[in-house]
Amino acid sequence: MIAFPNAKINLGLYVTGTRPEGFHDIETVLFPVAFRDVLEIMPSGEQPDEFQHSGLTIPGKVEENLCIRAYKLLKNELHIPTIRMHLHKVIPMGAGLGGGSSDAASTIKLLNNIFSLALSSSQMMQYAGKLGSDCAFFIENKPIFASGRGDQFETVVLNLEGYCIAIVIPPIHVSTADAYEKVTINKPVESIRAILKTSPGKWRDRLVNDFEDSVFHRHPEILQIKEKMYATGAVYASMSGSGSAVYGLFDQKLPDLNSFKGCITWSGKMS
Repeated sequence: MIAFPNAKINLGLYVTGTRPEGFHDIETVLFPVAFRDVLEIMPSGEQPDEFQHSGLTIPGKVEENLCIRAYKLLKNELHIPTIRMHLHKVIPMGAGLGGGSSDAASTIKLLNNIFSLALSSSQMMQYAGKLGSDCAFFIENKPIFASGRGDQFETVVLNLEGYCIAIVIPPIHVSTADAYEKVTINKPVESIRAILKTSPGKWRDRLVNDFEDSVFHRHPEILQIKEKMYATGAVYASMSGSGSAVYGLFDQKLPDLNSFKGCITWSGKMS
């Protein structure tokens, strides 16, 4: 069985406080986009578990991969059989697009279907939440307002149909831990949900990502990508998550993405 785990973007991202356990409180809207990996899982019968991957290089140990962790989580609790898994990686790591979290969520959903586990969306979200704050978002895969550690979800009604999106990812890995260490904590002047009730053409300088100041200071080339998005006609542009991906929303013609030399690019329609 095959799935196509998709990326997400952050529409606004406020870091509003710190928590006693060392985590941060945030406010953001997560929005799915059709930039996708490819994940195939099938039962392996009497053969041992097998994990293969292709596409972009996946750093780290195999056992640390979120797909493997998701599988082992369900295997240990629900005693599912052995599998063969192949992940074709298209969404870059360390880009703020949630690719690894999406892969993990798709693993849970595929296993639920393949082995007829009869898990509800709520149950799958609980499992996904054990793997990472935004993993659970990808179970239902619809726009949500996330708060707390990024794991408290509220439904958001947001229609961006008619807009196109361009995503540009420079060859820069931004460590989430480093990004949080350098970020300035702010109380939002205007709520994200209030801003999102207006058209994207009114979001510039209002809908902000608190990570941008520190990340742009360390990596000015990411700022240059954002500025180029506006220069080529974006009605709104922002870094996603803690970077390094930058996206632009366009209501007319998309820019020539070949002009972003040395970067991974993707474009498509919003829905």
